[in-house]
Amino acid sequence: MTAPISDRVTDPSLRADGERKMEWARQHMPILAVLREQFVDNRPFEGERIGMAMHVEAKTAILAEVLAAGGAEVAITGCNPLSTHDDVSVALDAVGGVTSYAERGIDDETYYEAIEAVIDHDPTITVDDGGDLVFAIHEEYPDLIDTIVGGCEETTTGVHRLRAMAADGALEYPMFAVNDTPMKRLFDNVHGTGESSLASIAMTTNLSWAGKTVVVAGFGYCGKGVARKASGQNADVIVTEVDPRRALEAHMEGYDVRPMAAAAGEGDVFITTTGNRDVIVEQHFERMADGVLLANAGHFDVEIDLDALAALAVDSYEAREGVQAYEMPDGRRLNVLAEGRLVNLASPISLGHPVEVMDQSFGVQAVCARELVENGDDYEAGVHAVPDDLDREVAEIKLRAEGIETDELTPQQREYVDSWQHGT
Repeated sequence: MTAPISDRVTDPSLRADGERKMEWARQHMPILAVLREQFVDNRPFEGERIGMAMHVEAKTAILAEVLAAGGAEVAITGCNPLSTHDDVSVALDAVGGVTSYAERGIDDETYYEAIEAVIDHDPTITVDDGGDLVFAIHEEYPDLIDTIVGGCEETTTGVHRLRAMAADGALEYPMFAVNDTPMKRLFDNVHGTGESSLASIAMTTNLSWAGKTVVVAGFGYCGKGVARKASGQNADVIVTEVDPRRALEAHMEGYDVRPMAAAAGEGDVFITTTGNRDVIVEQHFERMADGVLLANAGHFDVEIDLDALAALAVDSYEAREGVQAYEMPDGRRLNVLAEGRLVNLASPISLGHPVEVMDQSFGVQAVCARELVENGDDYEAGVHAVPDDLDREVAEIKLRAEGIETDELTPQQREYVDSWQHGT
């Protein structure tokens, strides 16, 4: 078994730094605070082993801590080689009931060894961000599937992969599509991705958004958030899309919609949010202006064709920490942030989504894990929507924490909306 992070990273100051980050996150995550109290009282995860592959930073650490407080044995590793905060991983590994294998900057071999180390704990529940843990179990450890009650998937790319897996009849235990439920999608994807991506780019480059032309590839929920936040910081926004409905939506919201081939010559900053590969390729690099910034806010580092860019370049060097410049034969410099990985998590100074946003997403993760323990037999193998009552539970906890009151339907109103017999 791969050694946990604390056995591999020896800087004694790391744990204290990580604990400080976790305490700050803990103070701003009221949903998980409420669920922690419930879990401590009810111990819903007693005897369960929860395997996690996620971005290991302060907010994720609080989720793992809360699950452990509910009785679980938690084993966690990263879902991206550059998104782990080593200090948080060390501090998390010191939490009772949690073992962390996450480490920043590891190679692919070590990355997958850490996933296998999590699997060695024989998880009964999986919590994933991107699907790597689920797929490794199905491909390499199918004997574990009979003892897994189910899992939760955090992100768009992972849900897409799981749906493809289910369509092929290859997904053999139930998975909740946490990404697709309103309390995640409407806030994490729009506000979380939008705010954290732009903040990371601005801090990494020390450049302003005002007056720049930002090309946003994809107008799903993440793309909408990036476009909205960039426009709010006085940038001009161009949207590229392959779906005619989303393209029309972007047009109706006031954005300039063009193919990437046309946008390539106009943009100052390019941000991909599609979850697909080869979104920006050689023909686009050839049209770009000197000094452009290229960033990816999708899950995997396949949206910008870095191999093609490297092949075109006559030189490549670190222009700034977290920024790799590629010099073209004509002298133009195209700058790639965070090695083409998630810019809001993999840049050297990135902190990921705002704490309050992740409190909502991880609240959904926590109640879905509880649902699997309590009612797992009700779900067949495949991808499942998060039950609406669970999504509403998290929303209600958040509203109470914010001191926000809402109206309720009267019995007459409820009867009216539930009846087909009432007309105009």
